[in-house]
Amino acid sequence: MSRILVVDDDRSMREFLEILLDREGYEVVSAANGKAATGLCKRQKFDLVITDLKMPKVGGIDLLKNIKEISPETMVILITAYASGETAIAAMQEGAHDYLEKNFDVEDLKSAVKDALSKKGVKEDDALFIKTVKKSYSFGSMIGKSAEMLKIYGLIKKVAVTPANVLILGESGTGKELVADAIHQNSQRKDEPFVVINCGGIPENLLESELFGYMKGSFSGASADKPGLFEVADGGVVFLDEIGDLPQLLQVKLLRAVQEKTFRRIGGSEDIKVDVRIISATNRNLEEKVKKGSFREDLYYRLNVIPVKITPLRERKEDIPLLVEHFIEKYSKKFEKEIRKISIYALELLMKYPFPGNVRELENIIERSVAMESTNIILPENLVIPGKDDSDVQDEFKIDIPEEGISLNEEMAKIEKTLIKRALDKANGSQKKAAKLLNVSWASLQYRLDKLDIR
Repeated sequence: MSRILVVDDDRSMREFLEILLDREGYEVVSAANGKAATGLCKRQKFDLVITDLKMPKVGGIDLLKNIKEISPETMVILITAYASGETAIAAMQEGAHDYLEKNFDVEDLKSAVKDALSKKGVKEDDALFIKTVKKSYSFGSMIGKSAEMLKIYGLIKKVAVTPANVLILGESGTGKELVADAIHQNSQRKDEPFVVINCGGIPENLLESELFGYMKGSFSGASADKPGLFEVADGGVVFLDEIGDLPQLLQVKLLRAVQEKTFRRIGGSEDIKVDVRIISATNRNLEEKVKKGSFREDLYYRLNVIPVKITPLRERKEDIPLLVEHFIEKYSKKFEKEIRKISIYALELLMKYPFPGNVRELENIIERSVAMESTNIILPENLVIPGKDDSDVQDEFKIDIPEEGISLNEEMAKIEKTLIKRALDKANGSQKKAAKLLNVSWASLQYRLDKLDIR
């Protein structure tokens, strides 16, 4: 039996809804205000909450936010006598399932309740998925805890179960192939081939034969029939990486393969039919290429059924520490080293770097650092970052004094912060050892860590 919580400061409305829903066979609990309702939601599980919008102190929107924080899978219907488009949009943005005016028809309410409860199972699955992802901070081979990455994880989960073509957009090094692989691994085709074709990495004169194959004798050197990668991928997924680099002549042939799932080998006279899902990726602006006439508009729309955009690393820097930890573990195993972590100052240098090469560049930096490091912690001097002056790592106390002067307190705080971080690095994170290195008491170091906001 579904459990419904009714919240309204109007006693007559509250009692009316209780009687109506009880007759429909639901277990009904009521609350006279948002504060009481929040308390009930903390102590009990409800499948659905029906709440008034305008209530003193804790209104309907605030209650909705509280409910989604406590129990994301609980469905919410808002009812108000003061309906407006703005409040309806606000309610939906905060996760409300439906929005009704107080002069509602009884049958409309019954229908809204049934619809909300029928979709609760889907919401529960989504909530469980997000909870699992947040616990591991990973999905497939992707790692990240930023809001941007959590959105991508959720989108992949939804996209994977559909047969629709997907276009992955993102700068070089953001992990577009990892996204494509995650879509494949979470789809019904996961046990079928996942064939990667780099449209920019294969010479134009060879690309057609790689994609569609050729018949014996069709050109010099074609000593036997050769199936193309579309045939190899039959039943599975074709991943067209860097699709923006595809020559215009091949765009026509690819359009037919995408649109009709048929093609001909070079030198062949028979159509070959395949069942493949197309996932494409590009770091180019395909819309601009379409406008300029260098990419076919009809092919663009065939490929871009569902777009997935990956945020560059510089815009989700909270993912850097997790990625660094992952790459240290990966390359410590590869190089048979016992490197366990990165120093605080070295990590700070990475956090300040814009990473034009994104995650791929970060991985390259950590691989090189692990290979060069002789201790069990990655130190700043072994970070090879473009634009980093190694002398600054050794001595950054060269301060220019401009005509307008400086703030002595601020500059001294910077120096103090740097020395504390270096001491913590040298002490492998031990605050007692760091305090000893700095010749201060542990209590004094604790005070400075708090004052300077050093984590």
